[in-house]
Amino acid sequence: MHCLLWMLIVSVAVALDNGLIKTPPMGWLHWERFRCNTDCKSFPNDCISENLFRAMADRMVSDGYLAAGYNYVTMDDCWLAKTRDAKGRLQPDPQRFPNGMKALADYIHSKNLKFGIYEDIGTKTCAGYPGSEFYMQLDAQTFADWTVDYLKFDGCNYNPDGYRDGYPPMAFFLNMTGRPIALGCEYALYQRGSGYKPDYNGQAAACNLARNFDDIDDSWDSVKSVIEFYGKNELDFASVAGPGYFNDPDELVIGNFGLSYDQERVQMAVWSILAAPLLMSVDLRNIRPESKAILQSKRAIAVNQDPLGIQGRLMNKIGDVELWRKPIVPNGSCAFALVNMGTAVPVKVSIVMSDLGLSNISGYNVTEVFDGTYLGIYKPSSVLSVSVNPTGVFFAQAIAIQ
Repeated sequence: MHCLLWMLIVSVAVALDNGLIKTPPMGWLHWERFRCNTDCKSFPNDCISENLFRAMADRMVSDGYLAAGYNYVTMDDCWLAKTRDAKGRLQPDPQRFPNGMKALADYIHSKNLKFGIYEDIGTKTCAGYPGSEFYMQLDAQTFADWTVDYLKFDGCNYNPDGYRDGYPPMAFFLNMTGRPIALGCEYALYQRGSGYKPDYNGQAAACNLARNFDDIDDSWDSVKSVIEFYGKNELDFASVAGPGYFNDPDELVIGNFGLSYDQERVQMAVWSILAAPLLMSVDLRNIRPESKAILQSKRAIAVNQDPLGIQGRLMNKIGDVELWRKPIVPNGSCAFALVNMGTAVPVKVSIVMSDLGLSNISGYNVTEVFDGTYLGIYKPSSVLSVSVNPTGVFFAQAIAIQ
């Protein structure tokens, strides 16, 4: 009977179709900026507490992020108490979340935002708090009772032999609750780290989004390493992305301390090309106006949220300059980015539009994405010449003339 139930769970879960995440999710996630800061005495405004999440929710509404499309407020590790309650249920730290998770979810929902939460497939989370191993059904129901909208499900402290079969049951139990809860996974990442071949197809079938590479840090070297990994496209994992499932290169660190203005534009451009989740990790109470403008770029967000949901790819390299391309609507159109990975001087780059796979004889209306400059009509044989700053980007869209 136990084996029969397990087969049922796996067979249902690997056909996950919960109707969620038809375009990449957008929102705010605490980890990169605030980490596991639980010292509310020394850092009352920055510790992982209900006050922090309420403050970010307020800013998302008042400062235009919700209007731009960012609608998830999500907590990462370190929200938990060190033990489960007397009935075995997860519970938040009582000092940092005195009103409980349901009250916090209600507050976030009252702002027309969605509430995301973190847990781990193993015995403990990465930071050592109670994990969901042996408690998946109970935890799924607990999240539903708290009216959670999204679960980030990490992969620490778990038998590496079990990742492939360990994640689908959580998808099954979340669906059983009757509440639509999107599921974010990390098992291909942990499979690779444990010496196993990453199962990208299985991950896409069981999850709505998934991390495949290292945690991002607030530095150009870190952002560059993520771009390089996605450029290599290991085992063609880009092909499994689309409405209902998206690969997640990790948080946007725009507005923090480690990136220049040009580098912030690179991250926004490449994440948009990748159809990546746009999850900001920044103190929205203290953000530079130019960084806010990048995050709220209507044209960049439109590329990211394109209904085709196709993950863009690295097409070519011209010296230090990478050419990235993403198909978008209307049919035959694309967004493209020329990313200068060099650090020395601006580079002048010339490309023939047909190098982008563009063949519409009527031509294309080409517009720069960030500032909206209209560059004109380009035919497939036309040459586009631009100058790209060191660790900078030229980001544009070519819309097919019908």
